[in-house]
Amino acid sequence: MNVSIIGIGLLGGSFALVLREKYPKMHFIGVDTSPVNGQLALAKGIVDDVMPLAEAVSKSDLVVMATPVNVIIDLLPAVLDHLPSSATVIDLGSTKGSICDVADIHPKRAQFVAAHPMAGTENSGPGAAFRELLPGKNLIICDSDKSNTESLTLAESLFRDAGMKLFYMTPKEHDLHLAYVSHLSHISAFALGLTVLEKEKDEQAIFDMASTGFSSTVRLAKSSPQMWAPIFDQNRTNVSNALAAYIEFLQQFKQVIDDQDVATSLDFMKRANVIRRVLDGIEKR
Repeated sequence: MNVSIIGIGLLGGSFALVLREKYPKMHFIGVDTSPVNGQLALAKGIVDDVMPLAEAVSKSDLVVMATPVNVIIDLLPAVLDHLPSSATVIDLGSTKGSICDVADIHPKRAQFVAAHPMAGTENSGPGAAFRELLPGKNLIICDSDKSNTESLTLAESLFRDAGMKLFYMTPKEHDLHLAYVSHLSHISAFALGLTVLEKEKDEQAIFDMASTGFSSTVRLAKSSPQMWAPIFDQNRTNVSNALAAYIEFLQQFKQVIDDQDVATSLDFMKRANVIRRVLDGIEKR
């Protein structure tokens, strides 16, 4: 099987590495606008060849799109145009509404599977890829009823072989939920990083005084702006609503602190502590 990876970064590279381990005879073709990324992916053994997009797609049994979401939207029509009649396209984008809208109007829609692996780190590029990224993580498939049986079965089999747990949603449900459980946390980290850098000009002091709590909270601020800016834009309505709710709680928290209302402050934190039970329950699944 020939597999093209469009966007040989953390997610696409990690997916290729875990599949290569499961299927040693798979042949991987890399497609990337960066020659440096292409050479690094070859050197790291992520791909066997690097080709231009049209050539790679025309030779593929499976195409995996792992670029930023705005690039997926731009490239998807051309990928489907060049796709052989028996091949499958899977996208790994972090938003789904606009991507699925583009796919829905293409004659080869049935050969497309919309997927989102709930996995990542703050690092990017092929050098950040590692085969342990995906096993044990959740994978969301959207509009599965619009994919043909062969393409859907192939995608499900590969993700299960990668050790992932599969869930199914509509694009609307996906984008709403992800605005709260993923996109908002990244915005919070970016905002916290900006706040500290703006108020604390002595960078050495930040390094010296930063606790593990600060480091873990602000870790996501190291994420790729090129990846996250399009995500916030594509999911702008849901992200804006999530931010509005978050800002309201921040304002309430500020008010109880200004008012020295310790009882309400304690109540806020006790209510938030419920998240421990929720997260512990998820980890036990």
